[in-house]
Amino acid sequence: MRRRDKEIKERKEIDKIINRCTVCRLGMAKDNIPYIVPLSFAYDGLNIYFHTAKKGQKIEYINSNSQVCLEFETDIKLISDETSPCQWGFSFQTVFCQGMVTEITNKEKRVEALKLIIAHYSEKKWALDERMLKSVRVWQVSIKSWTGSSSKDR
Repeated sequence: MRRRDKEIKERKEIDKIINRCTVCRLGMAKDNIPYIVPLSFAYDGLNIYFHTAKKGQKIEYINSNSQVCLEFETDIKLISDETSPCQWGFSFQTVFCQGMVTEITNKEKRVEALKLIIAHYSEKKWALDERMLKSVRVWQVSIKSWTGSSSKDR
């Protein structure tokens, strides 16, 4: 990390940022072409879980290259300056992760991952019927590295 003064070193703070996010961005590459998409997700402290349709561009990219990155951000605020637009900036907290994505094919583990995703967004307990389970594919990103960064209001 270039700006060590913005680095978040405490894993507890990184976890807090990830858990506060409502959307993460998944970055992938296929044939040297990048692709990034926003996702709903769940986090268990070691892995990120998400779901996809049965077919699509994300799956093509994942099948081509299982190495992915994820980006999480919270507390984004534009900081303007009355005298110069070159002094403008942002206040933020962000986490970048790199890892390997694999599909979860075991039914019980798929249900568990989907329930984690639902729990990230709702306190209500939802039933998952067979039709729902058959309509999606479920994925796990095993995180290999984390980098956190924070810029406070100036």
